[in-house]
Amino acid sequence: MYMKKEQPKKEKPNYKSTVFTEDAIYEMIYDRTTNTTSYIKMDTRGQMEFFLEEATVGKEKYKPYPPTYNLIDKNVILFPSMAFPYENEEEILTEIRAFIHKYLDITETYEQIATYYVLFTWMYDKFNEVPYLRTIGDFGSGKSRFLQAIGILCYKPIFTGGATTPSPIFRIVNEAKGTLIIDEADFKHSDMTSEIVKILNTGYQKGMSVLRSEGKGVFEVKAYDVFCPKIVATRETFSDKALESRFLVEEMGVGKLRADVPRTLKEGFYRDAELIRNKLLMWRMKNYFEPVEYREELIEGIHPRLNQIVIPLLSIIKNKEIRERLK
Repeated sequence: MYMKKEQPKKEKPNYKSTVFTEDAIYEMIYDRTTNTTSYIKMDTRGQMEFFLEEATVGKEKYKPYPPTYNLIDKNVILFPSMAFPYENEEEILTEIRAFIHKYLDITETYEQIATYYVLFTWMYDKFNEVPYLRTIGDFGSGKSRFLQAIGILCYKPIFTGGATTPSPIFRIVNEAKGTLIIDEADFKHSDMTSEIVKILNTGYQKGMSVLRSEGKGVFEVKAYDVFCPKIVATRETFSDKALESRFLVEEMGVGKLRADVPRTLKEGFYRDAELIRNKLLMWRMKNYFEPVEYREELIEGIHPRLNQIVIPLLSIIKNKEIRERLK
C-alpha cells in the first residue's frame, strides 16, 4: 500500500506597501500601464535600487501588494508609479499649490496650509502627532472636490465614503498607513459615528491603538493602529469639542465659485497628480533619514491641543516667513 506523499504547504506571501530596515526604506510603486508593482529602496547612504520584487528584514521576507489586490485595482489606495527627480523643495511646493489652485476654490490662506499639509503627509511617520484637515459645507458646496484635489496628492491616499462601514476602515488604515480620506463623515447611524470618532480621536497621536472585540462565538481583542493624516468632509461640526480642536477647517460654499475651476475632472487631473506624487516619493526617500528640526514655538490665541498638532506642520516648513504667515 502506497502512502500519498504530503505536499509541503505554500507559505502565504507577507504583503507590505512600506518596509523599514535598520539602514533602508522600501516603498511600493504601482505602474498602471504595465500593471506591475514593485519596491524602490533608499538606504542611509543615499543609494537607490528600483523594481525590487521583495524586501528582507532579518528572516522575514515582504512583497509589494499585487496589482490584482482589490484596493489597488479599484483605486481605493493610490501609489506613485515611480520616484521622479526634482530640482528643489520649492519646485514641488509650487507644483502642489498650482494643482490645488487649478482644481479647487478655497481661500489663499487655506491653499497655503493645504500645500504644506500634502508635503507633511509624506513624512508624517517621523512625528508623534498629526493635524487633520476638514471642510464643512452643505450638499453641492464643493466638499468632495476638496477631498479629491488635496487628497490625491497625499501619501498613499485611502479614499472612503459615507457608505463605508467602520470595520474595513480600521483594517485598511492599520495595513496601509497612508492618508485617510473620509467623505460625508457625518454618518447617519450613531454607532457608525461613534466608531469613526474613535478613529479620529485616537489616530492623531502615535502609539494610541484602538482595541476592538472581533470574531464569531469566541471574541478576540485586536489592536488597530489608526495613526495617520486624515482629510474629512462633513456637513456639520462634531459634538465632541476635543475632536473639533484637532482640525484645520475650511468652510465651503460661502462665495461664488471661481469661473476657471473645472467642473469635471478629466484624465489630465489624474495624470498630473501622479507626476506630483512621483516627485513627492523621491522627496520622502531623500529626506527620510535626515534629522527633523522640531519647532516648539507656541501660537497665541489657539487651543493648546491645536497648538500641539500644528507643531509638525510648522516643523516641515523651512521658510521662516511662511511659518509666520501660517501662525
